[in-house]
Amino acid sequence: MILAAGLGTRLRPLTLDRPKPLVDVHGRPLIEYNLLLLRRYGIVDVIINLHHQGDALRAALGSGDTLGVRIVYSPEDPLLDTGGAIKNAASLLGDDDFLVLNGDTIIDLPLDALLAAHRARRAAATLVLRHDPEQQRYGLVEIDGEERIRRFLGRPAEVETALVPYMFAGVHVLSSRVLDYMPDPGTTFSITRATYPAMLAADEGLYGFPFAGFWRVIDTAADLARANAILEERPPLHFL
Repeated sequence: MILAAGLGTRLRPLTLDRPKPLVDVHGRPLIEYNLLLLRRYGIVDVIINLHHQGDALRAALGSGDTLGVRIVYSPEDPLLDTGGAIKNAASLLGDDDFLVLNGDTIIDLPLDALLAAHRARRAAATLVLRHDPEQQRYGLVEIDGEERIRRFLGRPAEVETALVPYMFAGVHVLSSRVLDYMPDPGTTFSITRATYPAMLAADEGLYGFPFAGFWRVIDTAADLARANAILEERPPLHFL
């Protein structure tokens, strides 16, 4: 599932007449980077949630066949935030593990290794984590020596073992039991602020997947300019 329903307010005026996932980044719509990454690893069934300028996104991507994927859409009115978006699409997700990616992020991530780590640990959820100079501002996710998440956004206040702080990179693998910790469809809530802290308190198996490769989030005009400059200078991402 690609989360693509946000208002993109910090990228205005570019997002006044288009959704953020259709903003051009180095010659292609932002959302294509995620779609091509998924296709590269054989993941071709994709759910995209819609709200702001949703008709434009649907018109641009259609069924996904031109990109080698199969897209179904999950409209939202009102906007449901990250957790609400996932729960709203529960009937489309099925009972197997599923990936969720933020639609404003470009990442060159080995999805096969991520999925293998998730399944080997029988994790409830596995979150891609990265070190960042601004990770405190984004919100810390702290893991122990076995990469199990022990503190999430400062909760719980005290943990007896030594922890390593990271930030969440916007990609996660979820087992279907995550849905059990979510309220009814149609409820607006955040998976990071509500669901994951509740799962951590219940001692569910939440794990991190530390990643130091290419990652950019396109949230502001400055982010967009940096991404264009970096993608101009570096070799193409391996999944393009």
